Amino acid sequence: MFMTLTRTLTVLFITALGAAPASADAPTPGWEKSCRSQAFSCAEVSGTGIHYFTTAIIHGTTPTPTGMIQRSTDIIELQGDVEGRVLYHPVSAFDFQAGTLVNTGDQVFSGTVLGGDPVLIYDDSFRFDVNLFSGETTGKVRLDQPLAGGQVECHLDIVGTGSTPEGDAMVDYSGVCRIRN
Repeated sequence: MFMTLTRTLTVLFITALGAAPASADAPTPGWEKSCRSQAFSCAEVSGTGIHYFTTAIIHGTTPTPTGMIQRSTDIIELQGDVEGRVLYHPVSAFDFQAGTLVNTGDQVFSGTVLGGDPVLIYDDSFRFDVNLFSGETTGKVRLDQPLAGGQVECHLDIVGTGSTPEGDAMVDYSGVCRIRN
């Protein structure tokens, strides 16, 4: 019952309608210079995604003085310029007194960028912030550690846009990808 309640609360808060997108950060300083070189090309990307809460595996929860820490494994499907799946392993820090949820952890993207060859890209610096009172959800993804395929890196801004009838979260993403020529 507690896990179901936790998952339901997470879906409600992460998928609230009307959330405003996070302001786009400029690519890291090294990117700007490399995007103007002959070795790399950079392109703006955008698309949508579905975070499949309904198939998430909850590994456990640990109570804290103001909320709880939850560890899970989730799958996110991306469509658009960045297309594929993300194996998402968040550590979710709920603070019910402050009305916040922060997701950090590890994730691996498997798919294509701008129709190119398949790649695997790791990210251990993503962060998603949820205001549990208003439902506003924003995130920053830094797929910047290529594991297989070409050297491709993407910095994405994420915003929650609603939920599917099944209760899975819908998101929009936009950002910049850097591809070695």
